[in-house]
Amino acid sequence: MGSSVLQNAGFVLGIIGAAALIAATTMNNWSIKDRQQDVVTSIYTYKGLWRDCETESSGFTECRPFYGLLGFAGSFQAVRALMVVGVVVGVLGALISAFSLQCLKMNTMEDTTKAKMSLTAGIMFIVAGICGIAGASIYANQIVASFRMSSYLNSGGGGMGGMGGGMGGMEGGIGGMGGMPRFTFGPALFVAWIGGGVLLVGGILKSLAFRGMVENDKSRYPGVAYKAQSHSKPDNDDHHSEGGRRDQKYV
Repeated sequence: MGSSVLQNAGFVLGIIGAAALIAATTMNNWSIKDRQQDVVTSIYTYKGLWRDCETESSGFTECRPFYGLLGFAGSFQAVRALMVVGVVVGVLGALISAFSLQCLKMNTMEDTTKAKMSLTAGIMFIVAGICGIAGASIYANQIVASFRMSSYLNSGGGGMGGMGGGMGGMEGGIGGMGGMPRFTFGPALFVAWIGGGVLLVGGILKSLAFRGMVENDKSRYPGVAYKAQSHSKPDNDDHHSEGGRRDQKYV
């Protein structure tokens, strides 16, 4: 597979992955309230990284932003930071990848410079993908822990009601367990996982394209060995013989 094909494929996947991370970061349905055992099903509750929302059966939606930073758990803040870093690095990698394409001709840019830019964009795609996957995984782990504790409290762990209420602040954006709600995975988690995986693949392709571009640059200008020509001096006898012939000619 040619380096240009790998580079173009990595660029397209990087654009798709960065767009997926942006969409996942701004989505409000990272966690969805489990309504399997809920008597009132006319209200649809879901939470994101920046606000929680409720949608009634009539279609009316009301969202409440998350104010402040100190009231949320450190792991929830880490998820926010990872997603923001992933978005910024992914967008910057996409811009660098666009300028490193071989089909984009620039008079003052050499092929070696484009190869280095392709490698830089590939590394940035990989970092952004890892940030997206890590952020979604941390949030999913919090959902699983909250779901298990809520299930235990709902099944008869009444003696732990105080602990459940106290853990409400620790769970941050996922929702406290004071009222014992249960939340499950939302679509935003899967979008973040898919976007992170696509960015990883795009970064690997860009890195492989760098190797091919360097090899093509070396083969285009192969080393040539130059051999100096040897100049031999004519014999003195030849000079004397030629001079004698010229003298005989003019006698």
